[in-house]
Amino acid sequence: MAMRIWHQSFTVLEDLPGYPEAIAAHAKKVLRPDTEVVLHGQAPGTYPTNYPGNDIGYAYTYWVHGHQWINAGRAAEAQGFDAYAMCTLPNPMLREARSLIDIPVIGMGETCCHLATMFGQRFAIMLFIDRMIPLYQEQIRTYGLSDRCAGVVASGLQFGGVLEAYTNPDKAIEQFQEAARRVIKETGADVIIPGEVPLNLLMARNGITRVDDVPIIDGLGSTLKMAEMMVDLQRATGIKHSRHGFFNSISSQERVDQVGAFYGVDRVKF
Repeated sequence: MAMRIWHQSFTVLEDLPGYPEAIAAHAKKVLRPDTEVVLHGQAPGTYPTNYPGNDIGYAYTYWVHGHQWINAGRAAEAQGFDAYAMCTLPNPMLREARSLIDIPVIGMGETCCHLATMFGQRFAIMLFIDRMIPLYQEQIRTYGLSDRCAGVVASGLQFGGVLEAYTNPDKAIEQFQEAARRVIKETGADVIIPGEVPLNLLMARNGITRVDDVPIIDGLGSTLKMAEMMVDLQRATGIKHSRHGFFNSISSQERVDQVGAFYGVDRVKF
């Protein structure tokens, strides 16, 4: 049965020519023909440049920007989407989004980390926003996977260089492979998660699925496939998010609207 997935990026897609097209092409490659993915990013003007790392590399501004992810998730459900795919490794406000909406909510970081444990014993995450390493370490603890994580490390690649590599990828791929071999040797990781989606997608669209004997997780493709599977499960079995306890429930949608309006976090519409 056909389904529609709301894709959400931490970038302003309009600021990155060619990048949305690459995402759409990869989604088409990995998903069923009758699954539609509609791409969304942060609102135009969210960041002073096309690089989000200068904001999301700091705890407070990271969390403030996260309110857009709540608004997007609520919009996805209101507009009749079947799933909400949070296609960024830190999956901001993942738990809070699940407390608010009943369609499946899939976080890329959570998906990648759990999936990695099915392909090896210990995984490493390679990033280019290295200021976010403590956030990922904290999130991995909440996933209950600290013992399965070999490390969260800087890849040595930068956002601008990765985007430029979409037209000439050879140098960036070589740099990634060299860095991955170093990480594997130093940490003992037997699965690698390439960090932010631009780096992940660059590897996936160029067929880099392994470095020597170590598998490379396609986080974007895996997150979208997980969304597809979660919709299938909900349709087949009726399972939905828990609504028990502090982290899983809300007083009412009406009160959520009132609180959002009071603080002005409802201003960005999707």
